[in-house]
Amino acid sequence: MSMTKSQVCVIIAAKNAAATIAVAIASALREPEVAEVVVVDDASTDDTAAVARSADDGSGRLAVMRLDVNRGPSYARNAAIASSRSPFISILDADDFFLEGRFRNLFAGADWDFAADNIMLIRDDATGDATKIVAPQFAADPEFLDFERFVEGNISRRSVQRGELGFLKPVISRAFLDRHRLRYDESLRLGEDYELYARAVACGARFKVIRSCGYGAIVRADSLSGRHKTQDLKRLADADLALLAIDSLPEGSKAVLRRHERHVRDKYRLRNFLDVKAERGLASAAAYAFASQSNLVPIVQGVASDKLEALFRRVGFVSRHKHVPPLRFLMAGTSTGKER
Repeated sequence: MSMTKSQVCVIIAAKNAAATIAVAIASALREPEVAEVVVVDDASTDDTAAVARSADDGSGRLAVMRLDVNRGPSYARNAAIASSRSPFISILDADDFFLEGRFRNLFAGADWDFAADNIMLIRDDATGDATKIVAPQFAADPEFLDFERFVEGNISRRSVQRGELGFLKPVISRAFLDRHRLRYDESLRLGEDYELYARAVACGARFKVIRSCGYGAIVRADSLSGRHKTQDLKRLADADLALLAIDSLPEGSKAVLRRHERHVRDKYRLRNFLDVKAERGLASAAAYAFASQSNLVPIVQGVASDKLEALFRRVGFVSRHKHVPPLRFLMAGTSTGKER
């Protein structure tokens, strides 16, 4: 793939990101393959839009859009896609950054519709400037994700560090999206990346992954506790049901999709139980739990696990940051012995 044709539009959907947006924009504008950076300020109540405009490097590549009503990341990204022209799209979260040379590595081959690299996950209270952290040079041998492996890779487990493949931030071929009429599902505020990637792979997308690291993600100490709304989980489980309606999916793919749907639906049932308990009391919550075995099993298991973990934390067996190490990588890689 000719580098002269590797024109990327970087899309940053931002809400109340004045403290971090300049770093994100600078990391994108630094890359020679980036033709456009489109920031969509999703009705921020701080100075996100002004700070974003002040990060302009004078190259004419930065555009800042502002929404007066918060519409969520899917709407913001679709608006940016509609306003942009570049043949490739890359999503960057407003508090994250690209590592230098990222796109050079991703464009090393022309045999893909989606191309993603490894993610360096940095806890937000890690000392020093996160952008100065040097990533190890993992071997970049490409692999391709099929539908079953991708969906299976989004089923998290309590005792295992989170590393869902839906966290990947691929470069995406606009031609593929347009050919299959794909955009982000604007009803989703959780799992919108997962849903788009899964639907794309179901449509035949070649999803290339390399283990070399080109994306730095800041992990908040409280981000794994679930700041999303309970109904967001239900909408994500319902999105799996919509994916199940794709006639071309083989039975093996549908089986793993059903497992993911149950996994998300069980999370919803537990969160809904806790909401009902907080809003209407234990008796109403118990009635909800005992309404069906489908409700009862994940609720009992989830409450028991939460209580046990809280006990271990109180007695010192589990530290506050047990599940959020200072630095890790989304995917394990084999080091080449070099550094980036």
